[in-house]
Amino acid sequence: MPVQATAIAPSATKVAFIVVTSLFFMWGLSHGLLDVLNKHFQDTLNVSKAQSGYLQAAYFGAYFVVALPVGIFMDRFGYKAGIQVGLALFALGALLFIPATGAGTFFAFLGALFVLACGLGCLETAANLYAAVLGKPEHSARRLNLAQSFNGLGAFVGPLIGGSLFFAPPVALVGFTIDPVMLTYVCLGLVVVLMMVVFAAVPLPEIQAQGTLSRKEVNGRSLWSHSNFTGALIAQFFYIAAQVGVGAFFINYAIEHWSGLTTQKASYFLSIAMLSFMIGRFVSTWLMRFIPATTLLIAYALFNAALCAVAVSGIQTLSVYALVGVFFFMSILYPSIFAMGVRNLGTHTKKAGSYLVMTLVGGAIAPYCMGAIADVYGTATAFLVPLLCFLVIAGYGIKQRGEI
Repeated sequence: MPVQATAIAPSATKVAFIVVTSLFFMWGLSHGLLDVLNKHFQDTLNVSKAQSGYLQAAYFGAYFVVALPVGIFMDRFGYKAGIQVGLALFALGALLFIPATGAGTFFAFLGALFVLACGLGCLETAANLYAAVLGKPEHSARRLNLAQSFNGLGAFVGPLIGGSLFFAPPVALVGFTIDPVMLTYVCLGLVVVLMMVVFAAVPLPEIQAQGTLSRKEVNGRSLWSHSNFTGALIAQFFYIAAQVGVGAFFINYAIEHWSGLTTQKASYFLSIAMLSFMIGRFVSTWLMRFIPATTLLIAYALFNAALCAVAVSGIQTLSVYALVGVFFFMSILYPSIFAMGVRNLGTHTKKAGSYLVMTLVGGAIAPYCMGAIADVYGTATAFLVPLLCFLVIAGYGIKQRGEI
């Protein structure tokens, strides 16, 4: 039976938060690998920049497909069941890289990534909501940003692994030659299977969302009448479009705007950008003790719009550093928008979280659009897309600040 977070022993709450935070690291790692995989397939399967955007389309399109069903599933069976389903699909998708490698076609890899991302969609829906409600409502943005900081750690490690392995020659193991991409994902799948065993053994208390509105008041209002939620849907769509688009074409941009930079070194540079992202989360979570989350959201979105303008200008070397700065200021946007979007929704919280995760479909659309622009007008011009996205996010923050 669901209980209020305040009715749970602090030690149980702490254990639950630590275990669930490990999920944030895992999908951050997967995201970090994806951005390197984008450039890898451009080189090995001879796909264009626009076509490579299909990777993100399959990946983030899965979020759109699975988010609402898993929200309904969790309403009936709880957060823990949603997490276990997500882990199972995550492991299956990673292991499907074995037949995909055998087929050797771009679309086979797209299918494996779609299944993997369906699992991540389940995990993001469950873990984001669980972290948001596991404590006092007024601290949900700071709590979610802390958990998401470990997502940044995974996103930092991902390009390091991808840059070291994806562009390396096949691995000779026990008399067999193994594709390094397949080996990476098989190892990832086995780790996820181990995590399924751990989550089966660890008790996760079922939490009932808290809020300033009573159950009767919340149930008497449509979910769509809450402007913090409807605005968050728009802001989150544009945020994911910006984040995924910047990550997908970071390596292409760095190679074109840093003389002599190789693909592998650009992958490592992407890892530095992800480190900037992680540092931004930890630093900004601390800043939220003194500065309202809405104020940081507005400032960071505007800083990013300015840095994207530098990227569009295409200044050699400097513009690459500007993109690294974009990652720092993207750090808190997703969890802050998510926390604002589900604030005070009471019994609508799980359904609202599902809809918010569906907005990750923005990541399926932006890379193709940016790739199409890059193929015709150049990679620098394509960064007009995230620039406009960050302006939309700043608008949401300004509106929320006026309503608090």
